[in-house]
Amino acid sequence: MIRPYTFIISAIVLLFSIVVSAQSDHKTITGQILDKENNHPIVFASIYLKGEAIGTASNEDGNFIFHVSNISGSNTIIISSLGYGSIEKKIDDLIDHQVIFLSSKVNSLDEVIITSTKKKKLTAKQIVKKAYKEIDKNYPTQPYILEGFVRDLQKEDNTYVEFLECAAKFYNQAHNVSIEPTVELVEIRNSYIAQKNLWNEQWERKNSIIDLIEDDFIRFDYGPIKGKGGWTYVIEDILPYNNKYVYKIIGTDTPFQNAILYIDTASFAFVRMELTRTSHNGKSWKRRLSNGQQQMYYNVIFEYQEYNDKMYLKYQKEEDTWEIYDTKDPNKLLFIKHPKKELFINKIVVDNIEKYPFQQNMEIGSSLENQSKEYNAKFWSNYNAPKETKEISKIEQYLKERTKH
Repeated sequence: MIRPYTFIISAIVLLFSIVVSAQSDHKTITGQILDKENNHPIVFASIYLKGEAIGTASNEDGNFIFHVSNISGSNTIIISSLGYGSIEKKIDDLIDHQVIFLSSKVNSLDEVIITSTKKKKLTAKQIVKKAYKEIDKNYPTQPYILEGFVRDLQKEDNTYVEFLECAAKFYNQAHNVSIEPTVELVEIRNSYIAQKNLWNEQWERKNSIIDLIEDDFIRFDYGPIKGKGGWTYVIEDILPYNNKYVYKIIGTDTPFQNAILYIDTASFAFVRMELTRTSHNGKSWKRRLSNGQQQMYYNVIFEYQEYNDKMYLKYQKEEDTWEIYDTKDPNKLLFIKHPKKELFINKIVVDNIEKYPFQQNMEIGSSLENQSKEYNAKFWSNYNAPKETKEISKIEQYLKERTKH
């Protein structure tokens, strides 16, 4: 006779065995990435599977969480960041909350500087122009899909009024097709929208993803990458990146625009681009809009990753400062708004994309929170979103409390 408690224990053991078996090919890796020389956190370092287009990034505290499926003991993780030497580690060698150090000191860097700057004798402007000419070679010439995580954080004056996070897929045409990608909203995790200034009811642009996908320097052929107009350029440094080296070039277009361009010394691919526009003597670089908006600060960053000899977006950030004036009284300042939007790419799809599950469902004229579904805890349990920083957690809690009232 089998005793009841014996049956229960056997069932629990069997259930545990099934769970372990089901999860044996999945692992969650956590850790922090620090500068070896000064112990400072390395922001937005890449953590990805070697030979695969799946990865994540460290947050502003250097912390990361990486969910890996279909793994084996031979799988290798690569950790890299612009300005540092890359390292590789076997998945089985990684432990939870592991601290990983990257070093900016690379022995062969002096030799690369000599070869790149003296032997080739290229000026900074010639390097930028060559990179521009090599775009067709370095960027995708076929359609592709990017999966990523979007975070939208907004302040009005000194008060946070919006915090939104979502997972999305982006169907992109080839780099030289000047149309924005179509978007599938997959899931929305957080949507805390507090009371905003009444001006927003009439004038706010509600869909924040549009602001991100319309500002692609490569696709829409503009900005500091062309080496034209009033732009001047200076080579500031040569830095290691992914076992290669990149030029760090400073661009200036007086008085409003400054840029930092990181360009591969061998392929001349743009690896990272940053453009900043600031007001000068209290004047913006463009006229005030009819709805009372005047942009006083603009910063956009694009960082790319190489996959199958092409460069694909890895990270994008857009941050602005707008002064909002009363349309009836143009000298009356209503408030100042500070939107910040980020896109973290965690998967690149280039093969058989016609069979890859994608459904364009984002309504451009509707806010993202109005397109959200019921919270899907199972989806987010192993989705490669960047780990929240302490600051983001505080902002989320603050807005969560505000939206209750």
